[in-house]
Amino acid sequence: MEHTSHSPQEAQAEPRPVDARIPEALLREELERVLASREFQSSRLCQQFLRYVAEHTLNGYADTLKERTIGIEVLGKPPSYEPSEDAAVRVRAGEVRKRLRSHYSGKSGTAQVLIDLPPGTYVPEFRYSDRAAPSCGRSRSYRHWWWFAGGATILLLALAVAGLYRMRAGAAAKPFSQFWSPLLQKHKAVFVCAAPVPVYSPVRTTNNAPPARLEDFVLIPGRFVAISDVNAALQISDMLARLEQPYKLRVGNEVTFRDLRSAPAVLVGFSYTQWHEIGEHFRYSIDLSRRPFGVLQDDSPTSWTIRTHPDDPDLDEDYAIVSRVLYPGTNNMIVEIAGISHYGTEAAADLVTNPALLQDALRKMPAGWEQKNIQIVLHTEVVGGFPSVPTVVATHVW
Repeated sequence: MEHTSHSPQEAQAEPRPVDARIPEALLREELERVLASREFQSSRLCQQFLRYVAEHTLNGYADTLKERTIGIEVLGKPPSYEPSEDAAVRVRAGEVRKRLRSHYSGKSGTAQVLIDLPPGTYVPEFRYSDRAAPSCGRSRSYRHWWWFAGGATILLLALAVAGLYRMRAGAAAKPFSQFWSPLLQKHKAVFVCAAPVPVYSPVRTTNNAPPARLEDFVLIPGRFVAISDVNAALQISDMLARLEQPYKLRVGNEVTFRDLRSAPAVLVGFSYTQWHEIGEHFRYSIDLSRRPFGVLQDDSPTSWTIRTHPDDPDLDEDYAIVSRVLYPGTNNMIVEIAGISHYGTEAAADLVTNPALLQDALRKMPAGWEQKNIQIVLHTEVVGGFPSVPTVVATHVW
């Protein structure tokens, strides 16, 4: 898991961003190649982020790449945006770094120019790959001295960045630990449960006419699970494994009420199943019984709704609820993660497994929330078939 929380002043670092030996045409050609790659085509915001910081760097304005400016001009934050209270830019920068690493992981041997976004800065670096770097023709002894001096400088910078990184990561880890600690018990495995989704199959008719009425379909219960819900459950399982917390993964209807009474549980995507009643009496709940589909507050409709059906491939936004409660029916802690559609569930899973995102979501919680029941209502935009970094729209502590 990559921690992406850095100081709001991180963009003030002054690297040497562009190798002066590289022709500008080659630099821009590599930028366009990266932006058109599979890793970046799936995220419009990551494309916009990389293009913005790259163009500013290539045009000689690297010193203007500040976190607040990027938040306003790239992520559409309001002029009142305060980086100290919103980690969106830091999180997006971390995602761009991961996509760049993924892109070059199989291409570093063939690419002439490499683009990097080093930790601790928003200024990208453009450099020749080892294969393409031209020989400088200097004396051997001078090169050895240069490499020694450069290596020492890099080592000192790396130690400084690592110290800052550990300090900021430690700050983010505290609320992350406070959120999850009520579930973590070394002697008791946590259940991680992905819910089944209802699937209807057309009933075979005698006249071969296409099904047109509800009676023409039959419900197939407990047989299918959304891929996104399984991915979210696996993401949470991976997090628990890194924390050395025992867990048991359950898919579909494998989880029983007896299971929930015997150990803490994380329920993923349970809006469609009998387990939705666990959360329907909380302050916030998801209502799929009427249009528009959305979030209820104390059983009353809110403006947090989606404009179409949860299965609509053109859905452009979603809402989700994260609940962490001591459930009276089981006397065990339960974390429930559910979106109106699978996009919200994915975004919620990203939040609860990312220390920086979770720290930001819990920032305005009242004192003492660590030992209480909490709910967080999230909103996420859907871009290119992927949920964006979620934002908090409401919280409740009791």
